[in-house]
Amino acid sequence: MSYSVSLSSPIHFHTNSRFFSTFPPKLPNKLKTTVTTTTVAAIPPLSTATSVTDVSVLDSTTVALIGGGSVAALAAVLSFTDPERRRRLQAEEVGGGDKEVVRNYFNNSGFQRWKKIYGETDDVNKFQLDIRLGHSKTVENVMKMLTDDGSLNGVTVCDAGCGTGCLSIPLAKEGAVVAASDISTAMVAEAEKQAKEQLTAGNGDIAPVMPKFEVKDLESLDGKYDTVVCLDVLIHYPQNKADGMIAHLASLAENRLILSFAPKTFYYDLLKRIGELFPGPSKATRAYLHAEADVERALNKVGWKIRKRGLITTQFYFARLVEAVPA
Repeated sequence: MSYSVSLSSPIHFHTNSRFFSTFPPKLPNKLKTTVTTTTVAAIPPLSTATSVTDVSVLDSTTVALIGGGSVAALAAVLSFTDPERRRRLQAEEVGGGDKEVVRNYFNNSGFQRWKKIYGETDDVNKFQLDIRLGHSKTVENVMKMLTDDGSLNGVTVCDAGCGTGCLSIPLAKEGAVVAASDISTAMVAEAEKQAKEQLTAGNGDIAPVMPKFEVKDLESLDGKYDTVVCLDVLIHYPQNKADGMIAHLASLAENRLILSFAPKTFYYDLLKRIGELFPGPSKATRAYLHAEADVERALNKVGWKIRKRGLITTQFYFARLVEAVPA
């Protein structure tokens, strides 16, 4: 599936492993994964791919089936599953809807799972390691977007959905004044702990400012910032709610809004649905894909336009990355 929108300012994504010494966590040498990055207005086919919240429960046999051309056969049995019933039961258990399920998950089993993925521990399987690489490449490219425009010293940045601080900490090291928030109390506590450990008294000529960490969902964010960044969070919002979230995030930004999201295409959507055939702890939250055209339309509606865009993929991680500015 291709996009008709021209690329006004392409991102040159980097795959040089030396960059990891500055921003993303170090990765074990045993991972031999190729990161496919592109600024061409088309999404390339993947031999094996699925939602970032679905992959860890797939074993090698399942992956081989998907990669071996059995997608259509597996899709034929989708009608015999009822993932929505699982979602309803999960929502009833925590007494709410999607937001309550997400908060509960990332404060409990999800926190332990994603803390490992975002960290540097070797206690991860090959799928989780691959997701770590994909997320690290996303952080790397966001940092390049920001630093290409000049020094971040004193620049105010809102890191909406900060997780364990994978982006907030590198931003602070570059001198940015960071407001970091997450819906999960456990995630925020871990991010604050990591920041205190990593942000020393000096970083060359720049004295890092400790990020201000808060427990907040996207709807509760307020204030004004030079830049707002929201990475891999829209996956928890259906499109009708994502439109409102995009508008809200844009209202907080004065000069730039950076978003990453799982792109919605027929192929990726089918693979996500196949992943739902395999219940497991990673199914505790619903995964929503978003068409780039829908995200762009939501931005245009509130007076913003996309300036840079790109696609980051590994075997089991895929994300559209867009930088928007006031039109």
